[in-house]
Amino acid sequence: MPVGPFQLSAILLTLAAIFGLINHRWLRLPGTISLFFQGLALTLLVSGIDAVGSSLGVGDWLRGLIDQISLPAILLDGILSLLLYTAAVNEDLCALLKRKWTVLALATVSVLLFTGLMGVGLHVLFPLVGIEVPLIWCLVLGAAVAPTDPVAVHGILGRLPVPDTLRSVISGESLFNDGAGVVLFVTLLHLATGSEQDLTVGEAALDFLKEAVGGAALGFVCGWIAYRAKRRVDESVVELTISLALVLGTYSLASLLGLSGPIAVVVAGLLIGSTTGRHVRSDESRRDLQVVWRMIDAVLNSLLFLLVGLEATVAISWTGPLLLAAVLAVPLALAARMLSLTPALLMHMGRTDKSSALVVLTWAGLRGGVAVALVLSLPASPYRDPILAVCYVAVAFSILVQGLTLEPIGRRLYGGRQDP
Repeated sequence: MPVGPFQLSAILLTLAAIFGLINHRWLRLPGTISLFFQGLALTLLVSGIDAVGSSLGVGDWLRGLIDQISLPAILLDGILSLLLYTAAVNEDLCALLKRKWTVLALATVSVLLFTGLMGVGLHVLFPLVGIEVPLIWCLVLGAAVAPTDPVAVHGILGRLPVPDTLRSVISGESLFNDGAGVVLFVTLLHLATGSEQDLTVGEAALDFLKEAVGGAALGFVCGWIAYRAKRRVDESVVELTISLALVLGTYSLASLLGLSGPIAVVVAGLLIGSTTGRHVRSDESRRDLQVVWRMIDAVLNSLLFLLVGLEATVAISWTGPLLLAAVLAVPLALAARMLSLTPALLMHMGRTDKSSALVVLTWAGLRGGVAVALVLSLPASPYRDPILAVCYVAVAFSILVQGLTLEPIGRRLYGGRQDP
């Protein structure tokens, strides 16, 4: 039976509501972790039904359903812009500016270092389990899982008992390194597929700089225009319409101009968030906007993780060597994460307890839907399954293990103490 976009949306929203009720009444897991469990539960449920009653055709029906969905397009061209804006508009800009050089180093230098370390490590690891993946494709995978996921990070950040300066660094890194990671991923993918054979390192660096700086400039201009427009109204519906136009319009314009959409939306969100107290005239309008954006954030997060779970059910052909490689890649990713953070912390964290900060930042490197969407956008090749398997297990481990243990680790290292 064919399922259209409306029916598909209805199915996913119904599942999200059911899982949300179950978590609220019985499980009471933190937001992001409960959302990932939703996707995982859906994956196991569908796989179990297909295995027990293959004659029912559930697997074939689901594959046909997934063929109608393009998670990379839905996330990277739609959902991501709204989720990034929601996180950025609630960010403390003053606290972020105090750590701007640390955040900048983590969002650029650390992303590049992680990609190189992870890529080389995977190139050594894969042959040990009988899988051959060229170095360039290993680097593509490294770029996909290099940036921390803003959705996953902000889902656990409010519960993290660490100093505010470290919290600002973790939050700022997750906001800005998505742009760097996406640009690096696309550049390496072009090299891997041969579509940019004549591209030099210098040209790639200039392209990276153009997309990042241009995206930031575009976000500032669009955010300033929206701020000026919002100052003239005191009607929450109109303000929400302006906000939605800002997010979707800025992201679309950045894509058309060849600039970084994620960075543009983040900068616009930071500007609007820092001026909200000056342009929202009534407490009622402010509350209305907060409620609506919280609802948008919650619904989109639920849909995102359900889509990730559905994609994982049919996108990966699991085998013993694939699973072994994916599991062995987890400690490799943690080691690469720690090593890639060290230069930025040594240069910019001042008098902060660097060893404790390094442990927390390493463990706070949560991956999510962005990484999965990037690897799902890869063209068909013999290397797609190993890349998908490693990516999905890395995402699962980071959210389920790191996400559940980050709070006690932070409490153990910092004891709830704040900045002096």
